[in-house]
Amino acid sequence: MSLTLRRYAIAFALTLAPASAEGDTLPIPHQKWPFEGPTGTFPQDALQRGYQVFKEVCSACHGVGRISYGNLTKIGLPKEAVKALAAAHEQPDLNEEGQPVQRKGILSDKIHAPYPNDKAARAANNGALPPDLSLMTKARAGGPNYVYALLTGYCEAPPGTTITEGMHYNPYFPSRQIAMAPPLSEGQVTFADGTKATVDQMAKDVVTFLSWAAEPEMEHRKQMGVKVLFYLLILTVVLYLSKRKIWKDVE
Repeated sequence: MSLTLRRYAIAFALTLAPASAEGDTLPIPHQKWPFEGPTGTFPQDALQRGYQVFKEVCSACHGVGRISYGNLTKIGLPKEAVKALAAAHEQPDLNEEGQPVQRKGILSDKIHAPYPNDKAARAANNGALPPDLSLMTKARAGGPNYVYALLTGYCEAPPGTTITEGMHYNPYFPSRQIAMAPPLSEGQVTFADGTKATVDQMAKDVVTFLSWAAEPEMEHRKQMGVKVLFYLLILTVVLYLSKRKIWKDVE
């Protein structure tokens, strides 16, 4: 189902659904993700597009405080480009005398946050605090499916629904009203690989990037798990054959 048809289906379902208690949300649809399952991986092209969406759209309000600039080389970004990206943001530090100074960012620094503190973030967003997205796909029930549904689920409120000033209707958000305006629009970014920047594509790519940001060691962990299972299978066969040989003369 296309994104446009999906939005019409959501709106139609809302007009038929009975009034729900505050906090009720629509069931979250499940998407197919390449990183799911015991052998799932993060496609680097999707990670790079997702980082571009995060950088050009999401980073104006949200941070990814668990990720350092150096981590971005692991998704295929050139090291020199990442160094330049880090150096573009000054970081607080101490000089040899212990006095506070500002220095250019380096690879080991965390990715620059859009606001210096929570108070500044709230002041810039009418009292709402944009959450750090580092663990968003782990922190919310539904994980990546929830984040995707939230990004693509904005629609007109059903008749009779009162929307608080400054809020936006999203049936997947608790209370169905969210301070964040729809963040994605068709053609909002230009992907270097020529991929068409539809809302659906951008949402899937940025969710893939955020899933990687929440668990950048996932692929290594899965590879290690497969090796351990293979080792245990061989060990089981060896132990079984040894047992047969040792006890073969015992009646």
